[in-house]
Amino acid sequence: MAILLNSETRVLAVNATGAYGGGQVRAMRGFGTRVVAHVAPGRRGELDGLPVFDTIAQAVQATQATAAAVFTPAAGVRDSIVEAARAGLKLVFAAAEFVPVHDALRAAQHAREADCWLVGPNSSGMASPGQAVLGAIAPGMTLPGRIGVIGRSGTLTMNVCRALSLAGLGQSSVLHIGGDVVCGRNPHEWLGLFAADPQTDLVVYLGEPGGTKEYAMLDAVRGAGKPVVALVVGRHVPPARRMGHAGAMVGSARETASAKIEALLSAGAHAARSPSEVVTMAARLLGRPAPRAPELLA
Repeated sequence: MAILLNSETRVLAVNATGAYGGGQVRAMRGFGTRVVAHVAPGRRGELDGLPVFDTIAQAVQATQATAAAVFTPAAGVRDSIVEAARAGLKLVFAAAEFVPVHDALRAAQHAREADCWLVGPNSSGMASPGQAVLGAIAPGMTLPGRIGVIGRSGTLTMNVCRALSLAGLGQSSVLHIGGDVVCGRNPHEWLGLFAADPQTDLVVYLGEPGGTKEYAMLDAVRGAGKPVVALVVGRHVPPARRMGHAGAMVGSARETASAKIEALLSAGAHAARSPSEVVTMAARLLGRPAPRAPELLA
């Protein structure tokens, strides 16, 4: 069972008329995502066999879409997300990096108030293996199954999914919540969805240094009612050094990977030290045979 995104989800492609967005949309459609229209102001007509609308509200009225993949450049992301939330969409993926912090805060607030689940900004995407993809999580890295995956790093999320898949451990849904300081929904909220899903048996959480999102999810880990395997990378990251993106910077001892690992362990999570250990722990907790070494990523 997928959370929020499945083969029946009707998706709008927002400002995806450039080379990157257009390529992503074509790939998403090839992976099975039901993209029903484009939204691009001033470009009314047809693109790649799909109708093009000036506004999200017009597209929703014409297509009954419930989700959007937003490829608007960073400066316009806030407006696109607010427009999507006001139009009644329940799931929005935003790809752009470098969205101004106050814009991201406002967009996330509007989405939450409208009961819209926002993935991103600065997200690699979301996938329900075998059903649909928003963004750039390639189906070749995933496998349908019963493990939910929540990641703060897009690259780590895809690498761990590939390792799980090679070991025959499939995923119910996979999501990269976004690499910035502000993201649309935080890990504990996504964990709540997986905890309530009867067809997700185990959840993998992939964290990193910086911020306090892991501390906000401790109660959710305690109350999940199913195993949570946590990998927090960056145990040797120096203070005040940004590692890859805006959200991964240690500002205090509490924001180090080691401190977060200890906190997650105290809440009952199973702490892994590498992607390969995530796979072996998940297999053990699900009562599956231990994977062979070639099936793992170091």
